[in-house]
Amino acid sequence: MTATQTATINPFYAARIGRKFPPAVPDNDRPVYAKLPRAPRNASPVPHLTSLYHFSRAGDYGDRKYPGNCGGNLIKDLLKYFGSYSVYDPMTGSGTCRDVCLELGLYCWSGDLKSGADACNPVGVPRNCFDFCWIHPPYWRQKVYSDHPLDLSQAPTLAAFLDRYRLLIANCTDAVRPGGIVAILMGDYSDRQAGFVPLVYHTKRLAFECGLKQHGTDIIRFSHGASSGKKVYRSSFIPGLHDVCMLFVRP
Repeated sequence: MTATQTATINPFYAARIGRKFPPAVPDNDRPVYAKLPRAPRNASPVPHLTSLYHFSRAGDYGDRKYPGNCGGNLIKDLLKYFGSYSVYDPMTGSGTCRDVCLELGLYCWSGDLKSGADACNPVGVPRNCFDFCWIHPPYWRQKVYSDHPLDLSQAPTLAAFLDRYRLLIANCTDAVRPGGIVAILMGDYSDRQAGFVPLVYHTKRLAFECGLKQHGTDIIRFSHGASSGKKVYRSSFIPGLHDVCMLFVRP
């Protein structure tokens, strides 16, 4: 076998013939550009809104220093697509959704635990009056947002998290009018004790239990600017570079 042939041997077979190859070291500092599939033309008022959402610019909404903050462009595009006039935002966070609504001139009811509003408590939840609801809940304890005992990121077990998450989705279902949209941004993650936690699956399961129907395709949002991208881990795993925006409609 020539030197050229040796260099092209698949590393998986190298051990069988007693040859060793150095592990490939990816250059994570270089941006990788992927060519997206061409989207079909249609009558959408937001033509660039597809099942793959890849804005690298967060926009001037909310506070990017806030843990887990997502850019407001996706919210803005969804509101334009659905032609919404009123928005329920039960988890203000850094104020991203509220800022988007202010720019678009839309009415937005916004609150969270910091303002004394528990999104999982049905008391005080407006009912049957919003066109659109935006939720970006904690991905359980991937990021801990506060030491408040009612904070979803403080749930001690997955079962406890899902119990309160069910209440959140039920309240959001009640808040929108029939025909209203509930958009939930959620991601899966791995936990040292619980293992892989399929929160996207649980979101859909709970939403269907609350009577919601899925409204169109999932939107895979590329996680530009995620803090995990700057970290180095000793363990081996397949990194998750996206989360999922699920769209539901109240029948």
